[in-house]
Amino acid sequence: MPANRTSSIHLFQIAGIDVYLNWSWFIIAIIEIGYLRNRYTSLVWSALEYLALFLIVLMHEFGHALACRQVGGTANRIMLWPLGGVAYVDPPPRPGAMLWSLAAGPLVNVALLVPLGALGGRYLLTDFLGEPRPHSDAVTWLIAVFSIDLGLLIFNTLPIYPLDGGQILRSLLWFVLGRGRSLMAATVIGFIGAGAFVLFALLGMFAAPGASVWLLAIAAYMLMNCWNGWKVARALIRMEKLPRREGYACPSCGAKPPLGARWKCAQCQKAFDTFESGGACPWCGAQFPTTMCGDCRKSSPIRDWMAAGAYQGVAVASGAPMIGQRPVGS
Repeated sequence: MPANRTSSIHLFQIAGIDVYLNWSWFIIAIIEIGYLRNRYTSLVWSALEYLALFLIVLMHEFGHALACRQVGGTANRIMLWPLGGVAYVDPPPRPGAMLWSLAAGPLVNVALLVPLGALGGRYLLTDFLGEPRPHSDAVTWLIAVFSIDLGLLIFNTLPIYPLDGGQILRSLLWFVLGRGRSLMAATVIGFIGAGAFVLFALLGMFAAPGASVWLLAIAAYMLMNCWNGWKVARALIRMEKLPRREGYACPSCGAKPPLGARWKCAQCQKAFDTFESGGACPWCGAQFPTTMCGDCRKSSPIRDWMAAGAYQGVAVASGAPMIGQRPVGS
């Protein structure tokens, strides 16, 4: 996971979305710009190529964020770091909403291929056909930017969790397998994909040591996220098997709450069933005017849960137990 805001620089805010840049980006930028110096006659063009990568990644992440908002989710922050970018999105817990939030990022790269292909892609075609083309820094830069966008599109759509392609696959499996099992299947594929990255890195260690280091870093990031996803998937599957309380449903997502003492009082720390006690702790009398849904993390008064349960008949697996307004362990 990228570093938090304490090790990052706040760049700007657009449409209520804050954009941060991790400090390590500058170190990698210096290395990469120096590496590209042999491609151009001036370091300025090297810097422009790296900034183009920065801009394409940023537009990709805005695609995720804006799509998430379009389906009723929350997206307020984007973090840019040396391995790419992360849009902190929280779409509604529905496979369709998740699918659109994830697919919108690669679709931005697809849209960019049209103008970039018209400008730089045609020179690649000229090279492929063996025809002469202008040799200038501008032409080299256009070809590089087109290649960057195409490369990012191909890489991000690999069906390997936690890449966009792996999460899109998870969203599609969600329609068939459910929330927990779809995540578990995606993480298993992710572990295999990360292992393949490690293998490629080791095979290329002597031929291209720089590329191998990047592959190992990406593989480590994948493995960390797959392990976290695996643990979440197991918790979701356990929760999906719990009996549900009839007559109540989350007003935001339709999830029925689990039966039993799945809540803990934020004051006395004792477990209780908030729906059975009407939102009050039976041990110390603490009142909780709203109850958080474990699926969508939205809080609503119990009367709204009751009203939603009376009109909604869709049973959706709920999420983690609650402690006041927070999941246990958070």
